[in-house]
Amino acid sequence: MNFDYSETHKMVAASAKEFAEQYIRPHVMDWDESQEFPIGVFKKAGEMGFMGVLVPEIYGGSGLGYHEYIAIIEEIAKVDPSIGLSVAAHNSLCTNHILSFGNEEQKQRWIPKLATAEWLGAWGLTEHNTGSDAGGMNATAVKDGDDWVINGTKNFITHGKSGDIAVVIVRTGEKGDSHGMTAFAIEKGTPGFSSGKKENKLGMRASETAELVFDNCRIPDTNRLGAVGDGFIQSMKILDGGRISIGALSLGIAKGAYEAALKYSKERVQFGKPISEFQGISFKLADMATQIEAAELLLHKAAYEKNAGRKMTKLSAMSKMYASEICVQIANEAVQIHGGYGYTKDFPVEKFYRDAKLCTIGEGTTEIQKLVIARNILK
Repeated sequence: MNFDYSETHKMVAASAKEFAEQYIRPHVMDWDESQEFPIGVFKKAGEMGFMGVLVPEIYGGSGLGYHEYIAIIEEIAKVDPSIGLSVAAHNSLCTNHILSFGNEEQKQRWIPKLATAEWLGAWGLTEHNTGSDAGGMNATAVKDGDDWVINGTKNFITHGKSGDIAVVIVRTGEKGDSHGMTAFAIEKGTPGFSSGKKENKLGMRASETAELVFDNCRIPDTNRLGAVGDGFIQSMKILDGGRISIGALSLGIAKGAYEAALKYSKERVQFGKPISEFQGISFKLADMATQIEAAELLLHKAAYEKNAGRKMTKLSAMSKMYASEICVQIANEAVQIHGGYGYTKDFPVEKFYRDAKLCTIGEGTTEIQKLVIARNILK
């Protein structure tokens, strides 16, 4: 196996790093404090090709693979994980769902706008009472002539207010039936489609999270993605790739927190020497560095399989689970290494600490990842 990054990979990573330093870092704490969702920075990301990373060039995308995608999310997350989260959700959920399961007319209609960030995308599976139990959803779509009438709500949706288009999975059959759900694309401004409450969150505060509300929302059958009843199956396939993106987000957080802790440990002097020279601190740094290497290898193995078009459900679950868990541990240790200063907003680690926790919850909790892994190894 070749562990060298390609020249394209290196160039893309450098471009993403420069973008994050120039357009994100100066505003990180302002956006976090105010919970501002900075749409302008995503428009700029679209100009750079970061909002259509996996989209073929014929649809206005960058035509890159999952190794480069990981690099982009990672570099942005090292500066501000909340921006990395929004870039990841736009790429791997909404855009990728239409790209993977839309027909040619749907792709031509929506993908170029998403790939350039002319439009921002949302993706709705979760509801108030159905988190991990997506099959128990209450939102429904009922066929009425050539139209569908949708009623219900979706919860914890990234870009729930600002998204220009949402891919939503709603029930068209019996509750609990894995073939009883269907995916639809719904444009902002459609009568009966609105946004509800925006969440006030612990972390990832510059990434907008809100409700989607459907009140007799009527859409044509031409907005249906794939066959009736295939929505849940499609979603599970989309989440396989989405878990790589959350793993990349986790890796960026872990690296950002580790690099901050390493720098601080070399500068902070106690008892006449840098604290990095004390075994208690150096062993923490050794553990952190090793965990990052392991997470990175696992993620790129999953990316390799995804690029090759092979089934990688188990690997994507493993990489997401491991990377998200170690990023929480590393952020915690980074705060500990900083001591009292780590608890203040003058240093970046307190934000990594707050942002990290979402990674063990979003796009499938750690417990769900273990369930997916167990089912695959026990087949």
